[in-house]
Amino acid sequence: MLEDVKIAPSVLSADFMHLADELADIRDADYVHFDVMDGHFVPNLTFGPDVLRAVKGACELPVDAHLMISNPDEMLPSYLDAGADLVSFQYEATAHANRLVALIHDHGARASIALNPATPVGMLESIIDELDMVLVMTVNPGFGGQSYLPSSTKKLRQLRRLCDEHGVRPLIEVDGGISARNAAEVTCAGANVLVAGSAVFGVQDRPAAIAAIRKAGLTGTAKKA
Repeated sequence: MLEDVKIAPSVLSADFMHLADELADIRDADYVHFDVMDGHFVPNLTFGPDVLRAVKGACELPVDAHLMISNPDEMLPSYLDAGADLVSFQYEATAHANRLVALIHDHGARASIALNPATPVGMLESIIDELDMVLVMTVNPGFGGQSYLPSSTKKLRQLRRLCDEHGVRPLIEVDGGISARNAAEVTCAGANVLVAGSAVFGVQDRPAAIAAIRKAGLTGTAKKA
């Protein structure tokens, strides 16, 4: 049985002046990917909890929030209260990962840890059993439109082996430079949630773009099987 491939268009690449229309264009996706940047952990500034609340009100898709912020311990409750369905926080930004995972679960949301490109997969050894998803950053976070880092493919395989060793099957999400051109590569290596920004919002026919990325991803899943 082939593993499903889920698509999460990133609103970081959307037209903010027409966000409700942009969200309507991606109704064939599986998640809305919501990048939170604070200008400290990464060199960019994006969305606060009120924008997430507005996205929830304008769209029926679950919101996959990625907190690229230096103080997730303080800000996480605000994004959970705003309606985030799945929350990733950066491993590098907290000394209390287990505490944050428990907080996310206590709010009825799913918990994920994001790893920057230079952070080894082995750092998740003691917490992988508690996670609903792992987000592998396939570019250095901070800006959209970057190119996929080839070393990410090896890292995905390492993460899949770690999951197999622990007998767990969290979702594995990739974010950065993902398109129909490399979707098969990342799904063959173990990913099953694909974040796509400019590859979806940068074209006119968003449903066709989502379908093309999903189809390419399923090709990689078939190779893995």
